[in-house]
Amino acid sequence: MEEFARYYKIRPDRLGREHIRQYQAHLFTDRKLDAISVAQQLSALRFFFRKTVRRPWVVEDLPSPKRPIRLPGVLSREEVERLIQCAASPLHRIWLLTLYATGMRREELVRLKISDIDTGRMLIRIRQGKGKKDRDVMLFPGKGPHPKVEVPIDSRSIFNAVQQAAQRAGLDKRVHPHTLRHCFATHLLESGADLRTIQLLLGHADLDTTSRYWHLSERHLNATASPLDSLTLQPIPNSEKKPRVK
Repeated sequence: MEEFARYYKIRPDRLGREHIRQYQAHLFTDRKLDAISVAQQLSALRFFFRKTVRRPWVVEDLPSPKRPIRLPGVLSREEVERLIQCAASPLHRIWLLTLYATGMRREELVRLKISDIDTGRMLIRIRQGKGKKDRDVMLFPGKGPHPKVEVPIDSRSIFNAVQQAAQRAGLDKRVHPHTLRHCFATHLLESGADLRTIQLLLGHADLDTTSRYWHLSERHLNATASPLDSLTLQPIPNSEKKPRVK
């Protein structure tokens, strides 16, 4: 919103539909932002006009930039094993093992409590999933403002632990905590688990979100024959002319 107001040098609540149109064009043509960045800017504008100044969103017919669909990066089983083996400490190893074994998100891991672990049924109850904030006593406590107060660890610690392990393992792929979630789903699919089960384990509301792992599964991709395999092509005859003997 600060950038929007600075661009026009006017208070944003005095701007309207045509200003937003021009600003969107400016983001694309002048600042060369991609569709994801422009969509984030428009989301901020939508929130400001609807929630802050209580005005109707004035550009309902404004075409929203299409976000590119990119497949997430996935490690092979051998690469995941190297990653876990190269954890910098036993605690980091536990974090990586938990991320890969359950497919939980980094934010869900930092809120994990001992009471969420059901040893009898061999299950972990993930509470207050994506978008929620539950800060009770954690399995991985960090230092709070008082010596006897436990607070959740900073999720950046988990991110850094994964980055360090990837560097120590010599992986040249881009690896972050969410990569292990993608590996969890992809490797389950390759092992024969059905999409519905994976959807429930990941907590996806829509099966379409889970179905993208079809595109990452080597087993399913390799099992699909190319139509070229069914053709009976003859080898190309040797067209090179033999030199004439004089």
